[in-house]
Amino acid sequence: MLEKLFHLQENKTDVKTEVIAGLTTFMAMAYILAVNPAILSASGMDANAILIATALASFVGTFLMAFLANYPFALAPGLGLNAYFAYTVVLGMGYSWQFALFAVFVEGLVFIVLSLTNVREAIFNAIPLQLKKGVSVGIGLFVAFIGLENAGIVVNSDATLVTVVSFRSDFRNAGIAALLAIIGVMIISILHVKKVKGAILIGIVCTWILGILAQVCGLYTGPSVLPSWSGINIGAIGSTFGACFSAEAFSGIRVLDFIVIMFSFLFVDVFDTLGTLIGCADNADMLDKDGKLPRIKQALLADAIATSVGAIFGTSTTTTFVESSSGVSEGGRTGLSSVVTGLLFLLAIFLSPLFIAIPSFATAPALIFVGFLMVTAVKDINFEDGCEAIPAFLAMLSMPLMYSISDGIAVGVVSYVVINLCTGKAKKVAPLMYILAVLFILKYIFL
Repeated sequence: MLEKLFHLQENKTDVKTEVIAGLTTFMAMAYILAVNPAILSASGMDANAILIATALASFVGTFLMAFLANYPFALAPGLGLNAYFAYTVVLGMGYSWQFALFAVFVEGLVFIVLSLTNVREAIFNAIPLQLKKGVSVGIGLFVAFIGLENAGIVVNSDATLVTVVSFRSDFRNAGIAALLAIIGVMIISILHVKKVKGAILIGIVCTWILGILAQVCGLYTGPSVLPSWSGINIGAIGSTFGACFSAEAFSGIRVLDFIVIMFSFLFVDVFDTLGTLIGCADNADMLDKDGKLPRIKQALLADAIATSVGAIFGTSTTTTFVESSSGVSEGGRTGLSSVVTGLLFLLAIFLSPLFIAIPSFATAPALIFVGFLMVTAVKDINFEDGCEAIPAFLAMLSMPLMYSISDGIAVGVVSYVVINLCTGKAKKVAPLMYILAVLFILKYIFL
């Protein structure tokens, strides 16, 4: 039955590999169950309701990806978009969180239309293969940077923007957490070199166990890494479910504001998703010789439907997660991996204290190591051709420094069009690339 549904042999994988990949992806993403409620609750929403909505939206979106597209990509409410939801739309512009949910719901509907009319597929196919490689490398650098940040190895600095953590000044909190993350990276690296299956998942669990031991011994005094079984109020979701259609959602709407907010959600969602699909698919060697992704329409449709469904549950934009690359790196190649991840998100509703207890310093090594795996795509970039290589370089450089996949794609697309146009190679640029370049420029002017 599983073979018939997911074509395991055709994709050169097996049930064990897919299960490990699904577990790894979930472990790398589990932090969203804690982070999303922490961010969205600033808008006045109930934290318990957000957690349940996050888990349900992730479950539905990931299952859609599994059965519509048969890809090992997982979905969850996206970081960045949730901050825009809470801090810009609600706290900054003064709209209700119900209004923000309605904007996300409408954005999802527009997304569905774009997916069904091949617009998003055309955008994906219009991006040159060399630039796609640059995007893949950029996402790898971005993921690794997030890992360094989550581990507390890299911290903010007034003088240099970022710097290394001071191990001595706060060793029993930030210092030991950063050290444990470094140990985790070494564990995963050694297991990978020795070709041990499930290296990333083993690394996450081992680092977590070391954290527990450090806490029990009094060496680590930061936030508890032990599960707190205080229970969760399942009925809390009643406060957010369907709230996007409530009277509060339509109170005091200004049409122009609504259009700007909705398209802001849409713009970031479209290009974050495209960037993630490019990066994960390239890492899994799923792109064909022309750099196209088979069944991309189904993958994009799954992402679009999940956004509107997530808004109904009560969470911000649901999107394909770049952490899916951790499962892909463990050998995940089919929707069976996504099914495992989706089921774990559903289970997380009832075991949320366990999953929320996984510290960021335990999942950070996975992200750092996945960054290494994704950066290997740099060898496929033709650096002899500046018209191809320079935009790819600018895209890969921009993603971690601008802290945005969509901004990195924007830099890559605009620079690709400008460089080729000004060097007499305008004919090789796809017409849609010119349109994208103009849209990106207008975005920075007006949004």
